[in-house]
Amino acid sequence: MKILLKHARSFIGCCSSLNVGRFSRSAANFSTLPPERRTLGQPSHFTHPHLIKINEVTPRISQKEYEGRRLRLLHKLKKEGNKHVVIVNGNELQYMSEDIPYPFHQKNNFLYLTGFLEPNSCLIMEADFNRDHFHATLLVPNRDISRELWNGPRSGVDGALYLTGVEQTETIDNLGEVLGQYLDDDHVIWCDYRDLQHTQMYYQHFRGFLDSVLSNERPVRNLKSLVQELRVVKSESELNLLGEACHVTGEALKQAIPTTQPDMNERALHAILDCECRLRGAQILAYPPVIAGGSRGNILHYINNNQRFDDGDMVLVDVGAEFYGYCADITRTWPVNGRFTTEQRKIYEIVLHVQLACIELCTPGNDLDSIYGVMLHLLAQELAAGDVFVEKLTAKEIYQSIRTFCPHHVGHWLGMDVHDTSTIPRSTKFVPGMVVTIEPGLYMGADDQRVKEEFRGIAVRIEDDVMITTKGTGGHVLTTNSPKTVEEIEKLMTPQTSTSS
Repeated sequence: MKILLKHARSFIGCCSSLNVGRFSRSAANFSTLPPERRTLGQPSHFTHPHLIKINEVTPRISQKEYEGRRLRLLHKLKKEGNKHVVIVNGNELQYMSEDIPYPFHQKNNFLYLTGFLEPNSCLIMEADFNRDHFHATLLVPNRDISRELWNGPRSGVDGALYLTGVEQTETIDNLGEVLGQYLDDDHVIWCDYRDLQHTQMYYQHFRGFLDSVLSNERPVRNLKSLVQELRVVKSESELNLLGEACHVTGEALKQAIPTTQPDMNERALHAILDCECRLRGAQILAYPPVIAGGSRGNILHYINNNQRFDDGDMVLVDVGAEFYGYCADITRTWPVNGRFTTEQRKIYEIVLHVQLACIELCTPGNDLDSIYGVMLHLLAQELAAGDVFVEKLTAKEIYQSIRTFCPHHVGHWLGMDVHDTSTIPRSTKFVPGMVVTIEPGLYMGADDQRVKEEFRGIAVRIEDDVMITTKGTGGHVLTTNSPKTVEEIEKLMTPQTSTSS
């Protein structure tokens, strides 16, 4: 024991002579190569040539497309004056505990305009229509040996310039100085003030700037709706990414549906769907999925996913993959044991008939609010013909309370967010390039005395993602690879037995 203690003291003495602080900031992985030849803070052509082409910022979206987005936004401001400054902040890291961060997810308006995926960054754009002058400055975190040792490479000022193709990059430490250039002039200031208020960046840089601007009675305008006006109509590259997100989700559902069985836990199906989406190229699920067995399907945003499936019940699953910034959103409902009961099939086919009719209405010039009205009338008509209620009711009588059986809208915009472009009204007329969800449902409460006992507790929603095209023959469904008819679902859930010759 004395010998061991002697060696231990000797070892500790050797360690005390080392520069431990310097060791913890080892530059072993800190590359000083030019940005086109080193790993940046996000995938690039150098590290991911199979994924990103030269001059692409993010997969399938080029520097030129991002520049076009910025210029289109600036030109929307001209009617409000000739000189403008646009401030768009990115997200900051959020921590689940102490120094353990949540996986980072960039703010979508900032991502839409830059393609830059690192936290604690800011875009400042200047427009002077008197001089036809348009300039974008991206402010990003400095490279840092210590931080990069623990958290991985950063792009830095030079890497961000190379990657994004903006006119200028600066360190985020200079944000106050850059903003100070616009304190005493006549630029109209555009920003998302509410988004800024609860950020560290706000307290460090924006609060003093905005207080000074507002005290001088200079205009500060809200930017959010203007960016979303651009986002609601997708480019060809965006539609390709959305299509891939939908395909990935549909294939994951095809793999997950046959695994469902009585006594299985909802979280197990959650895990299977997450795994299958990631195996097919998704980075994450686009939102916490709904995996609702039995009457829990009547809870519209049930995400606890911690109960067991009962034999004879159905499971309602609302899930979507996120594929390089673009989201799918699919809902399917199926029987846990692989066979619809007569009552389950009746409610399911009512919803399916209504959904198919609504998809046919997804044409240029129509709108979600109008389709919503059609959905409510069709649901009432189908229920009246379905002998579902204890008392015999007419379609008109059912229509008076139809919102208690389908309390949500027929759909929403889809894109970089699941509930995308929230400032764009559902009364907005469709144009080609828009993408919406169509998702009628019927929800029969377990204790609803209005419906016959055998229908109580049944919840069905069917949701597909639909692209508006130039054709007048209904929307183009992006999620056709996900089984939807009763026959397709039951066939998928039937065990396949191999025959030997």
